[in-house]
Amino acid sequence: MTRKIIFVTGGAGFIGSNIVARLAEDRGLDVVVCDRLREADLGKWRNIAKHPIGDFVAPEDMFDWLERRWREVEAVVHMGAISSTTEPNADKIIEQNFCLSRDLFRWCADRQRRMIYASSAATYGAGDAGFVDDNDFEALAALRPLNTYGWSKALFDAFAVRQAAREYAPPQWVGLKFFNVYGPNEEHKRSMKSVASQVWPKVRDGQTVQLFKSYREGVPDGGQMRDFVYVRDVAEVVAWLIANEQVNGVFNLGSGEARTFADLAKAVFAAAGREPQIEYTAMPPAIRDKYQYFTLAPMERLRAAGYDRPMTSLEDGISDYVERYLSQPDHYR
Repeated sequence: MTRKIIFVTGGAGFIGSNIVARLAEDRGLDVVVCDRLREADLGKWRNIAKHPIGDFVAPEDMFDWLERRWREVEAVVHMGAISSTTEPNADKIIEQNFCLSRDLFRWCADRQRRMIYASSAATYGAGDAGFVDDNDFEALAALRPLNTYGWSKALFDAFAVRQAAREYAPPQWVGLKFFNVYGPNEEHKRSMKSVASQVWPKVRDGQTVQLFKSYREGVPDGGQMRDFVYVRDVAEVVAWLIANEQVNGVFNLGSGEARTFADLAKAVFAAAGREPQIEYTAMPPAIRDKYQYFTLAPMERLRAAGYDRPMTSLEDGISDYVERYLSQPDHYR
């Protein structure tokens, strides 16, 4: 019997491994991971160690592997990217985040295989024009990201929309603009981990947590706001998309609610059963003029497409993250 394959690039990474875990629950699927594990002590391999995978593919072998097995491939879930907003090598970013994605999109179009890929809220830049996931090409082209990472993602969104308009696209193609995702399997990200993960050791040890001061009038220290979305919800949306191949386009993916960093820290303290201890420290000058003070993911388009499951509240998500993962000896999903 031919088995269906879901090919997940970046499948050992933070979001990718959570998607792998969710999809691997369906024993009728072979979930194939394409990624680099790098140093063993980094622990990235642990992100996928608990789940049966159909194969493991090095990125340089990706297109050869896909060409050999394309008839069995149901969909490509493309999470692989350079996600650091401080990566200095612009050529490296554009090669990985745009050129590779472009080639994979064309492969899926040629072979008529579905593609779901990671976009980012970083495409919205400072958010001066709002965070509406308008799929009009002119609206996408008008976005002004603040860094090369955001630009590379915005460039690919515009490419995908234009290719679809020219009827040269996969039978299903979906871009997901991730907002501030947190949850298990992010230890390997080190300094790029979510704030929840970064503050946990101090909360656990009864120490004071440091958050950035505000440099904007009317915004209190710790009052900078983000749309924090639990990674479990992200994986559920991807699983739903796999089951609903009629859905196409670029969509926001957040909780639909903006909360402050102070709220987040307090939720971590509450999950640990401790009183909040927070102090505010100076923001590095290098990021002050590029810092977002507010993000919010309008979710109407995804809801209109049919996704009707509730998103996890910040308090419930942090509670689950702390109790089931961060506070446990084995904190991998």
